[in-house]
Amino acid sequence: MRPDNQSFLEETIAAIATARGEAGIAIVRLSGPRSREIADRVLSLATALSETPSRRVRNGYLLDEKGDALDQVLAVWFAAPRSYTGEDVVEIHTHGGTLVASKCLELLVCRGARHAEPGEFTKRAFLSGRIDLTMAEAVLGIIRSKSDEALRSATRTLRGELASFASDIHQELLALSGRLEVALDFPEEDVPLQEDDEILQSMQAICQSLEDLLDRCTTGFLLREGIRVAIVGRPNVGKSSLLNALLKESRAIVTSIPGTTRDLIEEVLTYRGIPLRLVDTAGMGGIPADEVEALGIAKAEDTFEKADVRVWVVDGSELPDDFDRRMTERISGLEHVVAVNKADLPRGRNSEGRTSEEMLAEMLPGSTLLPISAKQGTGLEPLKDAIVSSIAGGGTLDAGLNASARQVEEIRTAIASLKEAADALSEGAGQDAAASCLTESRLAMERLLGIAKDDTLIDYIFSQFCVGK
Repeated sequence: MRPDNQSFLEETIAAIATARGEAGIAIVRLSGPRSREIADRVLSLATALSETPSRRVRNGYLLDEKGDALDQVLAVWFAAPRSYTGEDVVEIHTHGGTLVASKCLELLVCRGARHAEPGEFTKRAFLSGRIDLTMAEAVLGIIRSKSDEALRSATRTLRGELASFASDIHQELLALSGRLEVALDFPEEDVPLQEDDEILQSMQAICQSLEDLLDRCTTGFLLREGIRVAIVGRPNVGKSSLLNALLKESRAIVTSIPGTTRDLIEEVLTYRGIPLRLVDTAGMGGIPADEVEALGIAKAEDTFEKADVRVWVVDGSELPDDFDRRMTERISGLEHVVAVNKADLPRGRNSEGRTSEEMLAEMLPGSTLLPISAKQGTGLEPLKDAIVSSIAGGGTLDAGLNASARQVEEIRTAIASLKEAADALSEGAGQDAAASCLTESRLAMERLLGIAKDDTLIDYIFSQFCVGK
């Protein structure tokens, strides 16, 4: 337990742990050394919680300031350290509804508890050693899961799979770093220097383990956060029609008048367990008719730049124009899929008989071009497959580990630092330069696991949670 958090853990906190609104029950939770004492002051039970064995439920009444019964409740307590937070925890189960649960919380605060901050219960579980940082962040992943695959991924992380793999890699980094540092810093101890080739082999093995972990965490991150997909193209090529076809509902207004879409329209579609955050944008490349349309085009350009994948919708019944040629140059170095729309119409052909699709394929060699008809709803399954595969590849989602953007970035930092260490050794910079880079790789894994002390980071992570968790 961290000494500077000792006073923090001496306080008893309280919060409503269930969602607001009408329901069968609502749960008000307390955690801290005075949990039972404070709860007994607002409850009338056959046997007080202070005299009740842990995990045994008691029936009774919630009393107001005057001692009058407000609600019939159930109460149970969990003894430290075998509770969610690792502290004494009390749960009071009231009837569902905003008023009675809020009144219960108000009474507990008046008797000596304080309002819990967002994520403070889980933060206490981390500080008391009940869970590590990867497991704590997996709790948030479970809460925010939007598909069965995302839920299973978060559960695997909560069970410790991410922590186990990351800890093994950290130990390997620590051992290699330690051998290098001892040999370099204490030559009088006659510790033999390792051969560069032997060190490089160890680094390559660890780097491969990190790459495997990154693959699993990247998949888990996609399951958790989804893929931001920008639907872009010239005006009137069928972008809004495609959005409606994918959603199987009329979400965007569709007309034959160019410039109908003037603002971003965002909807989420789950496919293969991955949320696709579809963003329909204003037509690009045209001359705006007014200031509103100009703002819409500017937003479309911004969305184009920030998207994970761009679905470039082109009208297959027309030949590519100057805008299309410029777009091929812009999009070639970015993740994209080309949706050649209006497959229900005859394909545009030039004087040599070449179709618009063939011309686009020549301008974008290696790109995925898919014929679709937003009007008839054809070609949509291959399109969704292509969107997911462009980011997640063709691998299985079953091995995904729930990971936050922070965790994925730490793994990438560890890989980059390890590769820098290997390069330093290969280029003759010496084992001392390699050892410095190796230390950076190890520190990244320590931040991932929460081993490195960084209270600002810890506070930020738990601030993302809802109150009561």
